[in-house]
Amino acid sequence: MSGPVYGGDEVNAIVLDIGTYAVKAGYAGEDTPKYVFPSSVGAIGGGPDGMEVDGAKRTLYVGTHSLAHRRDGMEIVSPFKDGILNDWEAVDGILDHALKNQMRLATDSHPIMLAEPSFNSKEAREKAVELLFEKYSSPAVFLSKNAVLSSFATAL
Repeated sequence: MSGPVYGGDEVNAIVLDIGTYAVKAGYAGEDTPKYVFPSSVGAIGGGPDGMEVDGAKRTLYVGTHSLAHRRDGMEIVSPFKDGILNDWEAVDGILDHALKNQMRLATDSHPIMLAEPSFNSKEAREKAVELLFEKYSSPAVFLSKNAVLSSFATAL
């Protein structure tokens, strides 16, 4: 027995675009994203790229309001290195903020489309899909190159 087939206008899919400057999140079929917030993340503690230091993980602050408050020892980090997602703890914090805090969804009932950098590595793609299926229990995941999505948006 196979799962549901998603297609047509009845899809309640979530569209996520984690860009180097901003994260855009919304529903498929709408003209503009519902939520836009910085992709930079405030981090306190831990090591580079989300590594644990002395058994302590980083505390992450995601979103415009969280980043606006000064905190001692907070460093602003990007989930990107050389244009590829590589800080997966920060990506997880961004996804949590977008899906749970902003959109307030039960992700197990919404397929997710994630825009990825055009030159994304196979390892980064696998990690993104693993995170969306395993932590967020998405019923379906589709990855699309952001250049292709830009072409669709401009009707080329």
